[in-house]
Amino acid sequence: MKEYEKKAPMGWNSWDCYGASVNEETVRANAKYMAENLKEYGWDYIVVDIQWSEPKAENLAYHKFTELCMDEYSRLIPAENRFPSSKGGKGFGPLADYVHSLGLKFGIHIMRGIPRQAVHKNTSIEGSSQTARDIARTDSICFWNTDMYGLDPKEEGAKAYYESIFKLYASWGVDFIKCDDIAREMPDCLDELKLLSDSLHSCGRDMVLSLSPGPAKLDFSETYKQLADMWRITDDFWDEWRLLYEMFERACVWSIHTGPGSWPDADMLPIGAVRQHDGPENWTHFTEDEQITMLTLWSIMRSPLMIGAEMTKFDEFTKKLVTNKNILTMHKNSRNAHQVWRKSIDGVEHILWTATDCEGGNYIAIFNVGEKDSCITLDLQDVELYDNYDICELWSGKSENSISQIQVSLKSHGAKAYKI
Repeated sequence: MKEYEKKAPMGWNSWDCYGASVNEETVRANAKYMAENLKEYGWDYIVVDIQWSEPKAENLAYHKFTELCMDEYSRLIPAENRFPSSKGGKGFGPLADYVHSLGLKFGIHIMRGIPRQAVHKNTSIEGSSQTARDIARTDSICFWNTDMYGLDPKEEGAKAYYESIFKLYASWGVDFIKCDDIAREMPDCLDELKLLSDSLHSCGRDMVLSLSPGPAKLDFSETYKQLADMWRITDDFWDEWRLLYEMFERACVWSIHTGPGSWPDADMLPIGAVRQHDGPENWTHFTEDEQITMLTLWSIMRSPLMIGAEMTKFDEFTKKLVTNKNILTMHKNSRNAHQVWRKSIDGVEHILWTATDCEGGNYIAIFNVGEKDSCITLDLQDVELYDNYDICELWSGKSENSISQIQVSLKSHGAKAYKI
């Protein structure tokens, strides 16, 4: 049985800033920054994303049929040229130890299945007389990455293989697994997901299981909740207004499935210095108002929060964005979040969300998703509050006393959130 995370995970993932090419020096620098600047606000996961076993990885692109670093039991291991502390068979152990020494948690990305090169070489499986070729489903492949074949759950060696990789990750001190090429592959990969989940949750170490990519299938919501901790409700989310606008519809249908150990995942936060693999000058394309909208929506619905930026380059705005105690308290305390209405007011589309605070009171968030600024009157009766209340706007900290309506000024693509 899985252990439940009582709050949605918060951390950093290397993908948005370094793609497949992140290295140990960068991971250590970002972990140090998090420990010194963000840990006190609840940020604690450091996650190494895809291709950490590939010596030649260089950007967002994947090298087809590239050679990966692998041990004698068909298990991928870190590329030593990129993660030098892994030399001598130490794997990610030393890097995880460093992250843990800072009071943080360590995670890695994996692809479902077994390396194709293991199948082609017919290498061994720890704890089984079967080999890689015996347990592979060569017809089960990822269309966007050529590294792996899926596994045949009917073969006893498939169970042994998944048990062996999570045993290895446990020995390294891994706290978080992002498993790719599986969330949207239902029902074809359902039995493999069950096998993977069972193996992870019986390995002797608590690990968060995150499923990618999306969009996850709503018909399998109960399956995700039983077998994983978080699952992507979208394909890769980037810093484009169109994608953020579309996220409101996804958040609306998935928000009812949020709960302890069950986190619909709106994906990483492409803020600050992203796409560093293409140049150190690159910065998010989101405006400041769009970033506030993103953090407000992610927080009221309690999506996991994974920073996608090179954190050591944070400017003042970006640091304040992810250290606003009021917003992060909403992220922690929000319950039963849902969309109240979505309508045009004076020709501008607005969206209203509400949630209860588990420590008392209510939250509301109002979004201007139109193309011009707006000034509207928000009646608290819309969220079924029929008295006068004291309110605080969470981003600014400004308070008003004994009111039943809120006069709201919003920039185009902007948002405000209130504690009532």
